[in-house]
Amino acid sequence: MIIKNLKLINFKNHAERNFDFSNQINCFVGNNGAGKTNILDALHYLSVAKSFLGNTDLNNIRTEEDFFAIEGQIFDGEKENIIKVQLPKEAKKIIKKNDKPYDRIADHIGFLPSVIISPYDSNLISDSGESRRKFLDAMISQTDSQYLFNLIQYQKTVQQRNALLKNFSKNRYFDADNLEIYNEPLVIFGTKIFQKRQEFTDSILSLIQSYYEIISNAKEKVTVEYQSDLQLGSFRDLLQTNLEKDRVLTYTSKGIHKDDLLFQMNGNSLKKIGSQGQQKSFLIALKLSQMNRIKELTGKTPILLLDDIFDKLDDSRVAQLIELVNQEHFGQIFITDTSKERTENVVKRINEESKIFEL
Repeated sequence: MIIKNLKLINFKNHAERNFDFSNQINCFVGNNGAGKTNILDALHYLSVAKSFLGNTDLNNIRTEEDFFAIEGQIFDGEKENIIKVQLPKEAKKIIKKNDKPYDRIADHIGFLPSVIISPYDSNLISDSGESRRKFLDAMISQTDSQYLFNLIQYQKTVQQRNALLKNFSKNRYFDADNLEIYNEPLVIFGTKIFQKRQEFTDSILSLIQSYYEIISNAKEKVTVEYQSDLQLGSFRDLLQTNLEKDRVLTYTSKGIHKDDLLFQMNGNSLKKIGSQGQQKSFLIALKLSQMNRIKELTGKTPILLLDDIFDKLDDSRVAQLIELVNQEHFGQIFITDTSKERTENVVKRINEESKIFEL
């Protein structure tokens, strides 16, 4: 997958921008606040129709404007496609492929797979399990549309079951038979999600270990372990066993919405014993494994977004990383940096066809 061109209108701090890209490496350089990361975010919108920064869509409309528009010309290996993301301030977001709107935004996920490496990745180690679940779901959803459907249905069912539990508490009565209506879809969708998460985590473990060794030149052994309530028993039994607990808490206390990923180094928590450099190397290995797996499962080469990568690694490690993804034909790469000279020294030496855009 190659993004040939990007057009922005009223997106964040960009009133109007037009970029023609190299098929290989593209760099955006400029001072802090110039809008480099915002361009990567626009590319992320073309991929999954939302911001990787966690911003709401409305917050991405340029100040005092009424809409934003992102347009990308994308070559899929056979033909060129135009993807448009439009958000009017007073209407819902629209995603179009070749001027035909998608019925559901979820139908677009997977067309243009992407992986981003940014300073915000540290949250995957430091934050709660919710961040890691979202990351795992995003990884799998780009390769499996049925998984995304199951996930959406599961989340809706959990919300409905929780609402009923709260209603029971508010009105001081309890009807187990009424609550049972939601158990069956939870079991069906939740079990399928659990199986996919387990399979995917198992499939990338050896890749993570291999990439970590290459990036870090270290001998530590890193592992990723999937943790789920469903490893303790069937979902139906878990719901039944925790019925009284759910009634008291007024929410569904067990299920795949409580899953987590455990990151370890030499048998200990990476969060506790890993140095900053070790954690950064691990996160990059995790993302490269994601790229590899997406490419293997879909036949599509994801775009790679490297936000402020020099902040995460020294120049030699960045060069090693770019050379690695270049050699493994990971596809089109987009990089942000504050130093044009530094970027040129690292990138141009590896790939003469790269483009540098000054902001």
